[in-house]
This record gives sequence, C-alpha cells and structure tokens, in this order.
Amino acid sequence: MKLHKILFLFACCVSAIPAFAGWQYNGYYIKDGYYNDDGSRFVIGGYGGISFVNGKIKNDMGSVQTDYYANSSSGIVISGTAYSMLDSTQRADYNYIGIGDVSEIPAAKNLSKTAFAAGGYIGFSLPYHPQWRLQAAFDHVSEITYDRIPLFEGEINLTSGTRAHVYSSGVQSTLTTDVISVAAVYDFFEGTKKPLNTFIPYIGVGAGYAMSKTTVKLTDIFGDLSQDSDLNNYGTLVNGILVFDNPTDAEKYPTSNNFALLGMIGASYGINEYTFVDLGARFMYIPKTTWTIANSDGSAHRDWFSADNMIYTTVNVGLRFEF
Repeated sequence: MKLHKILFLFACCVSAIPAFAGWQYNGYYIKDGYYNDDGSRFVIGGYGGISFVNGKIKNDMGSVQTDYYANSSSGIVISGTAYSMLDSTQRADYNYIGIGDVSEIPAAKNLSKTAFAAGGYIGFSLPYHPQWRLQAAFDHVSEITYDRIPLFEGEINLTSGTRAHVYSSGVQSTLTTDVISVAAVYDFFEGTKKPLNTFIPYIGVGAGYAMSKTTVKLTDIFGDLSQDSDLNNYGTLVNGILVFDNPTDAEKYPTSNNFALLGMIGASYGINEYTFVDLGARFMYIPKTTWTIANSDGSAHRDWFSADNMIYTTVNVGLRFEF
C-alpha cells in the first residue's frame, strides 16, 4: 500500500475525534466571571526515535524434495544439483544418502535490527477525567534489511534414515512497517489540570492494523532448489542452477498484513499549559510478518520465510500540544 493511501486511511479513522473536544478548553461559566474547566483537551502530537526490531525467522517455503550426497571422508553434504556439477573423480568421493525436504531446515539466524521510527497521533482527554487520553496514531518504521547466506541451516531426516546437516539458499530482503492504531493513555497527576515544569509519568495500551512491505532477492547458491519443478516458475535454469527472477519493483510483492498490540510508557514535561515534551518508549507486537518470492511480472507468489512474534521497541522523543 502506497504511503498516500495509508495517510488517507489514517485521516478517515481519526476524522471523528475532534468532534468530542473543542479547540478551546471545555467547561462552563459560573457567576461573577468565573469559569469551570472540566479538564478535557484536544490533543495532537508526534515523535521520532530509534526502533529495535526483533523476530524469530521461520521456514515457510513449503515442501521441496531434494537428493543429497555426502563426502565419504569429510562428511560434507551437498545437493543433487551440486553433485551433478562435479567431475567423475570428485563424484567418486560422494555417496548418495537419500532425499530430504528442504522445508524442514530451520533458519540460520533470527531477525535483530535497528531502524528509525516516527509517528503522530490525535485525540482528546476525557471531561472530568483528564488523566485519560484516547488517541489514534500512525507509526512508521523505516526500511530494514535481512541478508543471510545461508538463509536456512540445520539437520534434517533423509529417506535413507540418515540425519544430515544441510544448507539452503541465500537471501537479501527488506522490511518496512506501518501501523494504524487506537490507544488509551493514563497520565499520573491529580486534579483537572496538568502541572507544569515537572515530569508527569504515563502508561498506555492499544491495538491496531500493521502493514509490512517486504521484498526478497533469492539465490540458489547451494543448488538444493533447482530440482523442484514448481520453483522453475520463479526463474530460469542456467547451467543447471535456478536463477530467480527477483523483481526489482516492490509493488510486485504483496503486503504482509496483521493485527498489532501496542504498549507505551514514559513521562511528559509541561513547558506551558499548551506544550509538553514527551520522553518515552513504545512497544509493538506483530504476530507474524511474511516474506514472499515473486515471478518476473508479479503474477505468482510463494511464501518463503517469516518472522514470528515481531517485537518493535522504540525509544523516542516527541512534542504534544493540548488545546
């Protein structure tokens, strides 16, 4: 989804919020010119910071059956495609050890990256309960990369009864994340008016909709994918090795969508009754983000790997305005 479409959707979600709060302090006048302030405010703010992104990488490619051979002296295991490229002398050192399912190989390394994050929110504090803020937000986490050779590495069971340590594929990939959410925030202070020149702690929880844009550049560096007939739809065999199409147009890759849970903790400092500096941390949980390979024209897609239990921890600084 393009950024302008995301922003349009965000604007639609929050357009009704200002109806619950005025641009001036709400309340009512009482006799002798006094005014009773009920504490409700229209709130708008933004932040920027560094996000620490972590997730458990899982193999999602689906069944890919491959022949394996083992070197009689070193025990090194190679795929049937790699074996076919050896000369007769080299082949003499290898024995056929059976067929294995590449989808059983675990990831070589989990995802752990840092990225720039920014966001904005709009909302209101409740009349006579101004400690509570209800707000809608848009969060953007900039592009991160996940590059691995091998992508998958580990032991699998073969049809011969042998358990072999094997390697599979290499990948260059990217991930960009946008989240639209709603949240409830509680500011720890007493009365109907926030104190100035002091830190006001807060906590918050929320839920939202996460849109993760992924791209994948896949290589069959170990030759274990080239024997699969279905994968031949995603590239061309060159000297027996599958060269994947790897579209350069990000729009040809589908967006991975999921729900998100949010948490917030921090403190704000009132410069004046309208302006607050915000120091805090935001936590986002996304159950799963999937990377998908595509053919040259983007007409065919196949899930390849995913990051389960994604955690975004963002340390941020921001400004909040209350009217």
